[in-house]
Amino acid sequence: MSSTAGPDFPSVCIADDATFWPWLSWPRFESMAGKGNRVVVVPVAGMADWGLGHPFDAEETLLTTLIKGACPLVPEGKRPLVIPPLRFVFGADPGCVFSVEQPATHALLADVAASIAAAGFRKIVFVNASPWNEELLGAAGRDLRVAKGLHIFQIHLSALGFDLHPVRSTSRRTVQTLLTALYGVEPEACGADTASTAGGWGEERVTRLPGPAASLGEAQREAGEALPKAAARLAALLGDIADRAPLTERITPV
Repeated sequence: MSSTAGPDFPSVCIADDATFWPWLSWPRFESMAGKGNRVVVVPVAGMADWGLGHPFDAEETLLTTLIKGACPLVPEGKRPLVIPPLRFVFGADPGCVFSVEQPATHALLADVAASIAAAGFRKIVFVNASPWNEELLGAAGRDLRVAKGLHIFQIHLSALGFDLHPVRSTSRRTVQTLLTALYGVEPEACGADTASTAGGWGEERVTRLPGPAASLGEAQREAGEALPKAAARLAALLGDIADRAPLTERITPV
């Protein structure tokens, strides 16, 4: 990335003013009604080189942009609170940076959820961009349901059509194009047009990108259509979760 691109980069904090928990004052937070039924969004985003020619924080940039766009679309009485993203999570690929092992990620998720619960909330949504953390989040959610009686949900960007997985993804070009629009710069050359793959993936090949990358103008036009649609879909899911009654009983382990 050229040094001249720096001023065009997204803010390190991409959030909706009205729903970002750290931006609440203590009096506003303390007087908040209905905490037990209010949804708390926990963004989960790793850092990695996905072979798309964009920076390591691509997951977070796309994820937080979608969350920021979705929150105002949720009906006012159902809008979630959003915490800062969890960045230091599991990474199964040599292209990952700042990654930690699965037990450490599991412990982090448990500690964050426990802190949220201590503040009076019972409904938590892990909104995740990392393909390497999908199964781990499922396991952590089940454990938190049993141990803490929390109502845990998961929304993965791969299910919203933005899959970064190097092998299974059919949307790598779409993700690259949206990132071009968000960063405001065209991607760097990607060499052989592949991302690195972990040894555990055997001889599987990374899904190649079809044709040349979109220009900045093309990317901005596509993002102008795709991002609002995805934000609306995410908002609908968050609204549905808000409508669900909180759990009233804790599972007793056998």
